[in-house]
Amino acid sequence: LELVQSGGGLVQPGGSLSLSCVASTLDLQYYTLAWFRQTPGKAREGLVCGSQWNGASGTADSVKGRFTLAPDLAKNTMYLVMDKVTPEDTGIYYCAAQFNLKVDCLTGTYDHWGQGTQVSVSS
Repeated sequence: LELVQSGGGLVQPGGSLSLSCVASTLDLQYYTLAWFRQTPGKAREGLVCGSQWNGASGTADSVKGRFTLAPDLAKNTMYLVMDKVTPEDTGIYYCAAQFNLKVDCLTGTYDHWGQGTQVSVSS
């Protein structure tokens, strides 16, 4: 796997959680980075994205003010920092990276994906 995720699990409503995504063969400083979420019956949703090489960024309205993309390029790792989670945030989360992405980074096509990790928000 080019992108290896860790983290996830069960969290209570209103709580916080961080996911990590380590790149094994990609140099993330040259890529657009993003986190997506898949929930049953819905299309995969882009949540947060950003790139250092062209300054692009984006945050979905559903997570604005609560979720943050936090890259650590020295570790070739990106994090998803999740605050004030709600049951609607339950789903499978994927990190993604794309070289030379020039369209909206929340809806663009990504070639490199993590394996996915389950996040469940419940009391």
